[in-house]
Amino acid sequence: MASSMLLRSTLPRTFASTTGRNVLRSALQVRASSTAQYVPGGPIIKGTVNDPVEFPHPSKVHGSYHWAFERLLAASLVPMTAAAFVTSGSSYPVLDGLLGLSLVMHSHIGFDSMVVDYVHQRKFPIIGPILTWTLRTATVGVLVGVYQFNTNDIGLTELIAKVWTA
Repeated sequence: MASSMLLRSTLPRTFASTTGRNVLRSALQVRASSTAQYVPGGPIIKGTVNDPVEFPHPSKVHGSYHWAFERLLAASLVPMTAAAFVTSGSSYPVLDGLLGLSLVMHSHIGFDSMVVDYVHQRKFPIIGPILTWTLRTATVGVLVGVYQFNTNDIGLTELIAKVWTA
């Protein structure tokens, strides 16, 4: 109550002077000339609530096909892992390569879902694409590393078997 009385008494006198008017005018001009309005939750989305929503064109890589591929990949990791450890990695290099590829793709899909859900490009226009391309670059680097490890070294399943028995 006392603070509102204080504001009522001092605020009109401040802006009644010519310097107060100039300060207020320059503050309003700066506010009106800015291109983006500051909002604590992030940038403002252009348009109004009454604008029609632009739906993306239907694609087989989204929706149920994409979900089914993720579940099939996750479910195939269980028998593939068991088969890789029952057999020797050096005897079946194709199985070792498929296990390495499946693990990397499963991890990529999981991390990509986290980036899409929590750092969406519409809300974070700078960091969103940076994280997406960082993930893609890291995935390609890991794929190259797994390929090099499977072809020039002992392979993924042999490494895990040696670590397991150590």
